[in-house]
Amino acid sequence: MEKILTEKEQLILDKLVMLFVLDKMEIPLTEDSILDICSVKNEWIKNYMDCKAIIHDLTQSKLLYKLGNLEQGKELFSLTYEGRECLSYLYRRIPFSLRENISQYLQINKLNVKSSQEYTATYNKNDDGSYNVILRIYEPLITVPMFELKIKAPSRQSANEAIHKWKTSAPAIYESIYEKLINID
Repeated sequence: MEKILTEKEQLILDKLVMLFVLDKMEIPLTEDSILDICSVKNEWIKNYMDCKAIIHDLTQSKLLYKLGNLEQGKELFSLTYEGRECLSYLYRRIPFSLRENISQYLQINKLNVKSSQEYTATYNKNDDGSYNVILRIYEPLITVPMFELKIKAPSRQSANEAIHKWKTSAPAIYESIYEKLINID
């Protein structure tokens, strides 16, 4: 029979879960990625707004730190030394089955999460009805894009198609452009 946790015990468990996720990912994550992993896709932290508050609390407590801004104000979050140390002492408070579930999920989805942060795409509508599509590639730990491509799409559907294709073929597109423009000799 599963033990019913008090509100305080649940908050502690939720914070440990978030630290555990960031530790297992081994790369900094955007707030959106953390929320998606912990609250939206898995419900390891049941309440989405609590999940947002936990990110803030852990940052204020110096267990997480922010790495600069990505596009449109999206910071990356990573564990501090203190966060790793805290987790090392308390990780056994996370039930074994939950730790296993988290580890399995992250092992399967780590590359998808990483690429969703490294290959970003947005669009905005122009006055003439066309759309500007902005495609970017980020390196882990670097908060400014290492590559940015802006193209004009005639319709919203075309902009969405470009974004979808970018997410699946960004490395190949980047490699092709780089090889054509930069002399490697």
